[in-house]
Amino acid sequence: MIASLPGRLRAALCACAVAALLFPGAARSGVSALLTPQSSPGQRTAASSPSALDQSRALALSQRAIGAQVGEHVLRDTQGRPVPLSSFRGKPLLVSFVYTGCFAVCPTATRTLKRAVESAVGTLGSDSFNVVSIGFNLPFDTPQALQAFAHQQGVTLPNWHFLSPDPATLAALTRELGFSYAPLAGGFDHITQVSVIDQSGRVYRQVYSESFPLPQLVGPLKELITGAPAAEPSLAGMLERVRLLCTYYDADTGQYRYRYSLLLEIAGGLLGISAMAAFLLHELRKTRRAARP
Repeated sequence: MIASLPGRLRAALCACAVAALLFPGAARSGVSALLTPQSSPGQRTAASSPSALDQSRALALSQRAIGAQVGEHVLRDTQGRPVPLSSFRGKPLLVSFVYTGCFAVCPTATRTLKRAVESAVGTLGSDSFNVVSIGFNLPFDTPQALQAFAHQQGVTLPNWHFLSPDPATLAALTRELGFSYAPLAGGFDHITQVSVIDQSGRVYRQVYSESFPLPQLVGPLKELITGAPAAEPSLAGMLERVRLLCTYYDADTGQYRYRYSLLLEIAGGLLGISAMAAFLLHELRKTRRAARP
């Protein structure tokens, strides 16, 4: 039994490590997503429209933004109230750009993001991160227009905010987050991305496409949340970390599920460690008693 213990312990630890490290690779694979022009129905389609953006350059700018610090910008929510981006510090933040006059890609991307956010809420908790969608078609993406857009997409999550910037703030944010866009007949040619911002306000990851697989977004969130240092390590905090690390993405259902076998592996490993410690202590006491005159 003692000889088999290290194998079980390694299996338990490696299983959780794989669950934690599987998702970053998937997220990085999104870099190869195609960037296509976006236009509204009734105009030239995205497939037939010439791109107004240099796609390679747009993707390079987006990737170059990773590690950049997001500035202290103030935007307006759907009620016209000022919202400083600094108010979201301390938790991971997802940032997307939309324009409310879009009838094709932006709604699709927002609904995909909605599914990913709902999955992340179920896995990580509703109070563990925030989401911001920013309107970039000024002056038309007003607070009222963004409110109507959110309603049309069925977004009612309390941690998701639709914000309207002024021109100077928009210019700064698109530069800091590496978001590129250009006008086309009937719409905009723009990179479709969600920026994952860490707790300190730095760009941590970029996720591309209007229909990305959920792990590409939930994975980086899990990395940030489980890797955040706790002020005072506690048993409850360690148990929550295990709960988060030992979930997996079920592609058949499109949901995150608990991998209970990993928890059993961990429990078996801990039990084995306890048995080994008890055995060694027993042998040490026997040796000491035998050494006495």
